[in-house]
Amino acid sequence: MVATAAPDGSMPQPEAPGPQRRSALGWMLHALSKHLTASIMVGMVLGIVVGWMVNQGLLSGLADAEHWARFFQMLSTIFLNLIKMLVAPLVLATIVSGLAHMADSSAVGRIGFRAILWFIVASLISISLGLVMVNLFQPGVGVDVAAPTQAIGEVKKLDFYEFIEHVFPKNVVGAMADNNVLQILVFALFAGVGLTALRERGAPLVRAADTLAELMLEITGYVMRFAPFAVFGALANVVAKNGLGILGTYAVLLGEFYLALVILWAILLFAGWVVLRGRAFQLVRYVRQPVLIAFSTASSEAAMPRLFEQLDRFGIPRRISGLMIPLGYSFNLDGSMMYASFATIFIAQAYGIELSLGTQIAILLTLMISSKGIAAVPRASLVVIAATLAMFDLPAEGIALVLAIDQFLDMGRTATNVLGNAVATSVITKWEGMLQPMRDPEADEDIAPSHTPEEGRQGLTLDPAANP
Repeated sequence: MVATAAPDGSMPQPEAPGPQRRSALGWMLHALSKHLTASIMVGMVLGIVVGWMVNQGLLSGLADAEHWARFFQMLSTIFLNLIKMLVAPLVLATIVSGLAHMADSSAVGRIGFRAILWFIVASLISISLGLVMVNLFQPGVGVDVAAPTQAIGEVKKLDFYEFIEHVFPKNVVGAMADNNVLQILVFALFAGVGLTALRERGAPLVRAADTLAELMLEITGYVMRFAPFAVFGALANVVAKNGLGILGTYAVLLGEFYLALVILWAILLFAGWVVLRGRAFQLVRYVRQPVLIAFSTASSEAAMPRLFEQLDRFGIPRRISGLMIPLGYSFNLDGSMMYASFATIFIAQAYGIELSLGTQIAILLTLMISSKGIAAVPRASLVVIAATLAMFDLPAEGIALVLAIDQFLDMGRTATNVLGNAVATSVITKWEGMLQPMRDPEADEDIAPSHTPEEGRQGLTLDPAANP
């Protein structure tokens, strides 16, 4: 069609496109994205209900229990695989980009020092609280150690020197293939500092890192719409295999452990309030989605991409969160550390072994060291507990006493790990004077990077005086 001129000689303007019509599937995906928190909670409830129905044989007419379990596992496995697909490039891009935009290299050391100091204090509080609560409640007293338990399987011995050697990658491609966050962190530190030294010559790679980080977050938005289905599958699978009875059998241990977690949450949020004031409670609202994802999937990796997004919205520059979150995922696992001390003393109580105050303090100090970097070790918290039990001549086979409900314990401690790292990152950002205004935590808009290449070329620093 040829456009004709209007009577006044001007060319007619094209009509504005009307609102696009969504298909039924499009509306469903939009609703899941807009109300993700509610969708995840619905998935949790439905997962427990459907899992119980399978466990009771109420759905045996549709398929046997084995096929249901395989179906449930498939839902959660697909989601976790998609998340793991994002972790390595997201961590690499955010750290490299963040460091490259720091013209002041001393800022990296300052942030790192403050982060390590916070991690040490948080570790001490977490482990001490676990020891206090397990001695107060004594959940292991009267436990039947002769009751049938699940097989533990082979647990790799935790070796401090091997761990230190394992931190440094010999092949960055292999580190990314294995999603080894510690090794990716080390390489990204070298790459980010190197790009800072290259200045203009490294600008193309810095822009590429910026774009890669934005791409990963865009893909994260698509992947997260599948989270409610994954949560449904994960919980349905656990309940279908074990039934609701397992919660009743270990109700006392679960209740006391979760009460200890609630107290730890209160301590963490109070510490955040001291620095952040009113924004500490707003932080809970912003990170509730990644915390729910971590809780329902028992995977910190599953929550990492969404945590980056929500911290962006909370006002934390990516150049700080990109360094703090991967570091915290390896060294600031508050929930896992409290669980390690809680479970160690619980096992001693179950076997009727009295531990003196001096021995328990020695266990505390041992856990302070051995718990660092456990995310890079297979079987995570169980490795630390097994190593500690062996070191103090306690029965390592006692791990089987908690293994039956380890999934439910893991859900709580993983959610606590995510919250602890969110608080730590927010506090460090406030100390650096870099906390920015908040945005709507439920907004649909794309998450813009917290810096631009132009800012980096202008020599943006992390000096609070230079960045009010």
